[in-house]
Amino acid sequence: MIDIRPFDSLGHANHGWLDARHHFSFASYHDPKRMSWGNIRVWNDDRIAPQSGFPPHPHRDMEIITYVRTGAITHQDSLDNKGRTAAGDVQVMSAGTGVTHAEFNLEDEETTLFQIWIETDRPGAQPGWGAMPFPKESREGRFQLLASGEADDSALTINADARILGASIKAGESLTYETGAERHLYLVPSGKVRVNGAPANARDGVAATGEPVLTIQADEDAELVLVDAR
Repeated sequence: MIDIRPFDSLGHANHGWLDARHHFSFASYHDPKRMSWGNIRVWNDDRIAPQSGFPPHPHRDMEIITYVRTGAITHQDSLDNKGRTAAGDVQVMSAGTGVTHAEFNLEDEETTLFQIWIETDRPGAQPGWGAMPFPKESREGRFQLLASGEADDSALTINADARILGASIKAGESLTYETGAERHLYLVPSGKVRVNGAPANARDGVAATGEPVLTIQADEDAELVLVDAR
């Protein structure tokens, strides 16, 4: 099954400094048909104005992945972690027993990012944070693993049965991704693509399950972010 979720159908909240689209129910946006997808609980498509951001706030028992699309985000938390994550790079935070963090766009340009929450498999674990650069040229025409629940895969580690991947694809090209038919896949492209023949536009959500192979054909140059979840 493949379900295309058009960008215009997503939840929307504009706070001035933050213009957010919600792929799943979040805050004041509630859609009982879009509560989660497998163990994916949140996928927010955020636009953050220059010199603004999320003030300190707490989380617990959730795996939070931030994929920066343009600009940069600066993280600071109650564990004394601090770091700047730039476009194309990724940060992860395992909230575990509890952590307070702030995320600010300290740049002079707008920052755009995906914030993805995945339900933890280790409630009560020690909280942690990590970031890693992922040069875009290393994922041209192929999926690159960015984060997963496997500690020895050379990517960032989360406490959940999920894989977060990124790829870049040129117009007219295609790539495939193979997984188990029972997995829940969620893909967001930055340009027009076809997923197993189903057309999707830029920033649409593509939810798939029962599909052991995804074939993505690009009608336009596109950046792809994919989560493979239990």
